[in-house]
Amino acid sequence: MFYDRAKIFVKAGDGGAGAVSFRREKYVPLGGPNGGDGGRGGDVILVADEGLRTLVDFRYRRHYKAERGEHGQGKDMHGKGADNLILRVPAGTIIKNEATGEILADLTKHGQSVIIAKGGRGGRGNARFMSNTNKAPTVAERGEPGEELWLLFELKLLADVGLLGFPNVGKSTLISRVSAARPKIADYHFTTLVPNLGVVEVEDTNFVMADIPGIIEGAHTGAGLGHEFLRHVERTRLLLHILDISGSEGRDPLEDFRIINQELALYSPALAKRPMLVVPNKVDVTGSEENLERLKQELGGTYEIYAISAVTGEGIEKLLHRIIQMLPETPPLEFSASPDEHRLVKAESDARFVISRQDNVYVITGKEIERHAAMAYLDTDDGVMRFQNIMKVMGVDDALRERGVKEGDKVQIGNLELQWSEGGR
Repeated sequence: MFYDRAKIFVKAGDGGAGAVSFRREKYVPLGGPNGGDGGRGGDVILVADEGLRTLVDFRYRRHYKAERGEHGQGKDMHGKGADNLILRVPAGTIIKNEATGEILADLTKHGQSVIIAKGGRGGRGNARFMSNTNKAPTVAERGEPGEELWLLFELKLLADVGLLGFPNVGKSTLISRVSAARPKIADYHFTTLVPNLGVVEVEDTNFVMADIPGIIEGAHTGAGLGHEFLRHVERTRLLLHILDISGSEGRDPLEDFRIINQELALYSPALAKRPMLVVPNKVDVTGSEENLERLKQELGGTYEIYAISAVTGEGIEKLLHRIIQMLPETPPLEFSASPDEHRLVKAESDARFVISRQDNVYVITGKEIERHAAMAYLDTDDGVMRFQNIMKVMGVDDALRERGVKEGDKVQIGNLELQWSEGGR
């Protein structure tokens, strides 16, 4: 089954915690702190792989988590950093932040990679906090939490040649004849509901051909799954516009040509300028001669026309040889026709923290203050005092007093819940 969309959750590894430890050796009094630092958490990295064609692997597993860094130990032994988690996606995959819709990456080349979630840094051990005024610190840092977010994957096929046309004009028959692809073929509309890829070999060269499901009038607005189908055309280098030249279903092939081209232009003006060959199909059907002559008179001065019969094979060899002549002159596409279509610009607040009140609880949010809270070491008086000083220096104490905080009120920062006290929280 072809899957071109997926939603997954990724979490980078947390950093390891720093250690609180002191040197203890015989005949060495007051040896001093020797707690090591924690190791860095693993990143989550996405890598484009041209050997993958769908996102089916992400349908059965949706949560991915990198390993955390090892904790620091005594004797100045630092924790080991965790290995990165590498996820492979098909080339042509766009990665979006599910919460904001922002495009985070557009992986179009084999081997192209992006760090989509960064691992947390390791916490510092107590050896890092020794100073002239504190020779025996009992404070360390917990590891920084790794980044986490929901991602949306959207695959836009990368193909050399794309087959366009109304339903039931013979696209699937053509790709099944020239490649090993075996799409479902039947005499009714929308037999093809997902793109089919086939590798076509001509003499000493080959190229990838994509059978795009039939496009109908109004596709640019989403009609008939139009957006689902049109986005796969965006990364196709050369278009073959397949027409039912016999008019076997009572449609005018010239009108069909006009409608499909209009849909392309309305969806993406850049896509409408893509190199295109006009391929009237079903020339073996009685009555096609008149329509073929009309087509040549109308479009012959603008487009190259290659009449074929996908059933009998007539004209196909000539068409394939023209394709392999054109492809070297047609540069590969690296981005979609409208790469910024869904990109959002997020306004970032200059405030270091924001205080709100929810059910008698003062909630403090902000990337910096939440990171300090997550890494706070509250197991010792030194650790508590250090976190209190951070809150004071950042101005959190004064801001809470301005908001009317009282003795005994609860204050929440991330997952850390405190109780306010003027003598210390």
